Amino acid sequence: MDPRDLIKRPVITERSSDLMEQNKYVFEVDRRGNKTEIRQAIEKIFDVKVAKVNTIRVPGKLKRVGKNVGRTSERKKAVVTLAEDSKPIDFFGA
Repeated sequence: MDPRDLIKRPVITERSSDLMEQNKYVFEVDRRGNKTEIRQAIEKIFDVKVAKVNTIRVPGKLKRVGKNVGRTSERKKAVVTLAEDSKPIDFFGA
């Protein structure tokens, strides 16, 4: 699988911004990807050294519009911890 297909997008929230100070970054990833593939993709795309990868499966929520009930898509997040000697990832191009 191509690394850019595996890593969908970074998750930018208040909590993930706090984690960035601890050298941890949150990404939404493909549900079929495992920790080894995620590690290799991050290292290749951002040219950094990854120390640790934690993954979380987020189940879809029930949503209702009138009488119709549906479910949002299930997704998978990865919290990537960079090595101490690695440079930080710059999402905003500053």
